[in-house]
Parts: sequence; structure tokens; C-alpha cells
Amino acid sequence: MRRIHRVGHVDDHETVQLGFASLLADCSDISLMASARSVNDLASVVEHLDLVVLDVRLSDGSTVEENVAWLRERGLNVLVFTAADNAFEVRAASRTGVLGIVRKSESRAVIIDAVREAALGNPVVTTDWAAAIDSDPELAAAGLSPKEQEVLALYASGDKSVTVAHRAGLSSSTVAEYVRRIRYKYAMAGRPAHTKVDLYKRAVEDGLLPPPQS
Repeated sequence: MRRIHRVGHVDDHETVQLGFASLLADCSDISLMASARSVNDLASVVEHLDLVVLDVRLSDGSTVEENVAWLRERGLNVLVFTAADNAFEVRAASRTGVLGIVRKSESRAVIIDAVREAALGNPVVTTDWAAAIDSDPELAAAGLSPKEQEVLALYASGDKSVTVAHRAGLSSSTVAEYVRRIRYKYAMAGRPAHTKVDLYKRAVEDGLLPPPQS
């Protein structure tokens, strides 16, 4: 008897849900058990699923890290299905223990194959997943101390040095020294940050600041 892969889909766009359901409609070995707008909406069916296909960005304010952790705690395999238009979110997803990252723009055959493999617990190696891992700044961490991270997050978010000093409990001259040291550490890690915009990019890459909203 052929195994039926039981799948749940989480995406907060109805058109994407309908499109994904249509992709699977003719697959006799894949059963779409539920389509939901959040992982919590799957609570009543999680014990019946083999795989959850998950978008990285949901409107409920949850993060991909939180969502994957919730699903993995319940023994579920997770495949990320995304537009892949935000490198920060793709990198974040790649660190969470998902089995793969697949673009929504891929062909029907590629998406279905990915669902089948992930439902079996097999990794789905795609160019997006490989690129996310290869470009992950954690592979070349700057090694910032907690205080340096705090200063970077404040400074790169747009605060003036005097405001950073007040909020971090430092003098203005000490803040300037911290910023100089932060630039040096990023340069030594091969990720130079010559401008304040560069520092903002590094802070986003390292998860110290949220990515800009599209």
C-alpha cells in the first residue's frame, strides 16, 4: 500500500493557500490536511501530520524561529516555502532545523518533489538553502561582546552618539571607542562596515536589528 504524506500548510495569504492546494490536487500520495494562517491554527491536527509547509513571514507577528521551534517540539518536519525576497529571513530559516527552503516561484515538479522528500524526513537541498548557509554571517562572526552588540544596535538604528551614551550608560568618548572597535572587528571578519549604513546592514545580518519592512 502506497504511503500517504499528510501535510499542513501555513501561509497568511489566501491566494497562496489556494495555489498550493491546487499544486497538490492531483497527487494521490499527498494529502493536504489543513491550510492555516498561523502555526497555532494547526493545533487540532498536528498529531495527524507528517510535514508542515511554512512561510517565513506571517502577519501574526511571529518569527520563523518561534514557529519552527513550536512545530519541531511536536515532532513535525518543516519545509519552508517562501518568496525568498528577504535574505535575512531566509538565513534565519536556514538555522532553525528545517529540512529545506523552496521558492514559491519554483516549478510544480520541484515543489512537489520537495514536499515528498521532506515528508519522509529527508533534507531538501536547494540553491536558496545552500546560498543562505554559505552567506550566513555566523560563519564569519565578528565576535562582538554583549555591550558592543548593545551599542551597535542603538547606533545603527539611527541614534546619535550622545543618545547612545545615555541609553547605554556610557560616556560619548567611550561610545566612539566602541564604534571604532566594532568597525575593526567586522573588518577582521571580512565584513567591513565603513559607514553607518554598513553598520546597520551588519546589525540586521546578525539579528541585532529587525530587517526593514517592505
